[in-house]
Amino acid sequence: MKIAFTTNDRVHINAHFGWAKKIDVYEVSQTGHQFLETLTFEGDLKEDGNEDKLLPKIAALHDCTIVYVSSIGGSAAARLIKQKITPVKARSEEDEITDVLDRLVQTLNGSPPPWLRKALKQRSTADFDQLETEEEVTV
Repeated sequence: MKIAFTTNDRVHINAHFGWAKKIDVYEVSQTGHQFLETLTFEGDLKEDGNEDKLLPKIAALHDCTIVYVSSIGGSAAARLIKQKITPVKARSEEDEITDVLDRLVQTLNGSPPPWLRKALKQRSTADFDQLETEEEVTV
């Protein structure tokens, strides 16, 4: 599964979702985690009330299961959830991305909590729905 992190320094989860200029994306499985890419966003991202700034971020995260943030507005959180992407607020801006990734791998190898099982189920259902749609288009 793909997990994203809003970050200012690529080490900590220390960026507000709407204001984040960088979002790092990782692949996480029961065997470990691997960095995939850094998504970069430009423009006046701190402008409150500008909901259009969220559209490119949400589109770029379309195949992510979870996005970790230092903070997020209600509208952005609702839009992510509608796209089957679970926003998770970091405990503090000192939380390191690698620590969260290591804990996720351990959790996947144990008994994931209900919120994570739900996120994984939603993502697999969304992927299945996408495959059905693609098949209908190509047939």
